Amino acid sequence: MSSIYIQPDFTTEGGATLHDVPIAYRTWGHLNAAGTNAVLVGHALTGDADLGAWWQDLIGPGQALDPEQDFVICANVPGSPYGSVSPVTTNPSTGAPYGADFPAFTIRDTVALHRHLLDALGVRRVRCAIGGSMGGMQVLEWAFERTDAGAPLVERLVPIAVGGRHTPWQIGWSEAQRQAIYADSKWRSGAYPPEDPPTDGLAAARTMAMVSYRSHTSFQRRFGRQRQSENGMPKNGTADAPFAVQSYLRYHGQKLVDRFDARCYVQLTQQMDTHDVSRNRGAYPDVLQQIEQPALVVGIDSDVLYPLAEQDELAAHLPNADLQVLASPHGHDAFLIEQEALNALIVQWKNAHVASATAR
Repeated sequence: MSSIYIQPDFTTEGGATLHDVPIAYRTWGHLNAAGTNAVLVGHALTGDADLGAWWQDLIGPGQALDPEQDFVICANVPGSPYGSVSPVTTNPSTGAPYGADFPAFTIRDTVALHRHLLDALGVRRVRCAIGGSMGGMQVLEWAFERTDAGAPLVERLVPIAVGGRHTPWQIGWSEAQRQAIYADSKWRSGAYPPEDPPTDGLAAARTMAMVSYRSHTSFQRRFGRQRQSENGMPKNGTADAPFAVQSYLRYHGQKLVDRFDARCYVQLTQQMDTHDVSRNRGAYPDVLQQIEQPALVVGIDSDVLYPLAEQDELAAHLPNADLQVLASPHGHDAFLIEQEALNALIVQWKNAHVASATAR
């Protein structure tokens, strides 16, 4: 079960001030007396703070996330419906859900809000920040956080399946999904009642996203041109039964409708579109050069949403980065599917850096 920390006040980059702001989070392990053994994990778009449910192979003794050595923290992002402040939480000023009045958040806002959580927990240094996709965006923003003494707050970085900024390709995918939600007559400019949400639009948005999360090879191997069948025969005994891939996409569309909110989905995709480490900091290559912490950049060779070229670019500009490629046919979602292989990459890199630091 998640814990909740209430931040008394928080002001977004856009100037909106919120009061009594909840942050839902989970922890594993114990913070040491010096407050220096924290490890931060950022979740993906529709994920939550229960990383044991979606990265179970990465957490445990001797794994990438080791509760016997580390104080592992995963906090739910603002805008998500899983406990942190979002369109579905109650605005203390009105007593009603924020709804369409929920202000825009940026990736930097998420990191700034979560920094308050770390301070409240007594965290003084972070050993490593790790995350895939939207979680990886947070990792790169954490690189710029400083201690009171001016040192980097986070010692090591592991951004996975992400670049240093959201490109027009990714923004385009996000906008296409939002347009599906906007086209639902129940959207009502985001001011829909909780009992009558735009479920068709949200389901359609999710089906688009699922295509971008996989690859041609993944779909070909899993579905081919097979139709949905019952007892080995086409459904209803007809040749016009849905293709298996259609059933798969429809299933995942409905599955998200059952657990998510359309306003939250719109807000989070817009938040991802703000991702650009160079915004208001300088030229993109120069800003990446400022990130001096050791970094493990992990790319996926079949990722069509965040192509491997983006991780190549990221690793080329970060002055202390190692690039590792996760070989998988599963596309962007491989960082959630190929957990054993991903864990091995991170553990090897982590052990090498610990050994190097000990030798010094």
